[in-house]
Amino acid sequence: MAIINLVVLGVFIVNDIIAIITVFREKRDIAATWAWLLVLTLIPVVGFIFYLFAGKKISQEKIFDLKTQERTGLAQLVSLQKEQWQEQELMPKEILTVESRQVTKLFLETDEAVLTKHNQVTLYTDGQEKFAALLADILAAKKHVHVEYYAIFSDEIGTKLKQALITVAKRGVKVKVIYDSLGSRGQRHGFFKDLEKVGGQAEPFFGHRRSPVHSPRFNYRAHRKLVIIDGEIGYIGGFNVGDQYLGKSKYFGNWRDTHLRIVGNAVIALQSRFFMDWNATIKGDKKRTKLTYADSYFPLSSVRGTTSIQIVSSGPDNENEAIKLGYLKLISSANKTIDIQTPYLIPDDSIYEALSVAALSGVKVRIMIPSKPDHPFVYRATQYFAKALLEKGVEIYQYEDGFLHAKTFIVDDELASVGSANVDFRSFKLNFETNAFCYDRALVQKLQASFEQDLAKCSRLDEAYFRQQSVWLRFKQQFSRLLAPIL
Repeated sequence: MAIINLVVLGVFIVNDIIAIITVFREKRDIAATWAWLLVLTLIPVVGFIFYLFAGKKISQEKIFDLKTQERTGLAQLVSLQKEQWQEQELMPKEILTVESRQVTKLFLETDEAVLTKHNQVTLYTDGQEKFAALLADILAAKKHVHVEYYAIFSDEIGTKLKQALITVAKRGVKVKVIYDSLGSRGQRHGFFKDLEKVGGQAEPFFGHRRSPVHSPRFNYRAHRKLVIIDGEIGYIGGFNVGDQYLGKSKYFGNWRDTHLRIVGNAVIALQSRFFMDWNATIKGDKKRTKLTYADSYFPLSSVRGTTSIQIVSSGPDNENEAIKLGYLKLISSANKTIDIQTPYLIPDDSIYEALSVAALSGVKVRIMIPSKPDHPFVYRATQYFAKALLEKGVEIYQYEDGFLHAKTFIVDDELASVGSANVDFRSFKLNFETNAFCYDRALVQKLQASFEQDLAKCSRLDEAYFRQQSVWLRFKQQFSRLLAPIL
């Protein structure tokens, strides 16, 4: 018995030593380091297997081919806009405030995100309306349709989307689909075979067709939700493809999300993003051909709308964390109000402190979160940070009319962000995300009005709400918070 105890003790000691060496070998933030160390020490062997698949960083890998940016002229335009920014010629002062100018400069530097002007934008907060418009636009396509979603399920709306793609593919429209194999894990095997029979192509991002865990990079998810039609119409936002996003889930009920339909030159940036994602997805696949530049993919728009937009992307391959830095800049730029909707509120230290400072400085900060979980650990961590921010003066609201999945950021009725990125570690460090940062008071006011309407369907959390929680529930929140950097 004594020998067995010594062996077990030896295994744990060796495990702990290897865990320390393994975790500290890679450069990462302190919170993630300690979270992984906790997993590796508490779950010997199994923890290491999980780490090999989910914990290794990919920031040094060259994943995306940036030549698309160069061929479309975006890289050259970024250089020109940097010069214009220095000369204060990027946009008229009456349209763009000092704070907005600083945000545009930030994205030019961190993501080479060109500022596009004169876009027309339609706002969707209802899944039925969004998908009706999307399917109509797809069926009207003449040249090409590019689809990229984190989740595409083989249910009623997923089948309708596929059938629309099959219809246009049969008449010669080039169709390409990227889906995330983990996000789409409920998808029926072979779901896209009939699309491929008529010339369409569908591929999982960073994954195996049957199982996402076949890829050593399965923890890094393609969380974007993009559609580009003929290079002229673009969709970006929070809706995935599934019946639950139409409010048909008994558990979730009404699904509250936000999506934008864009017509204008911002679509060029969305198209460029898809090109890079597609070429990264099929890298090494001899049966697939890379997307290469052609004028037909990137038509210049003659639309004269009112919305200026920067399409900003971030992911674990780039340590700039452009979207997170954008959120930080929006928070620090606020003079009056900050309104945030996010299903997952798990901020890192910088976002947490920025929100705290804003609230303590007199800025009215309101954050809306769901009232029910879709991921238990994530929900408990969200509750922990909701309580912590409440103590700093932030107003916290729980959406009671179904499930809140929108990812919106509104500042001072002047700036707004809509996209796929949540306010959490995963969106900042582990997922590939894309947001539209919008500079247009009219659009921002529509988003603000939608936020106010949602408030009527919320309950406001206070200290009494958290005081009545059980000790066990508070423990689960504390424990989930420790795992926050790797959730």
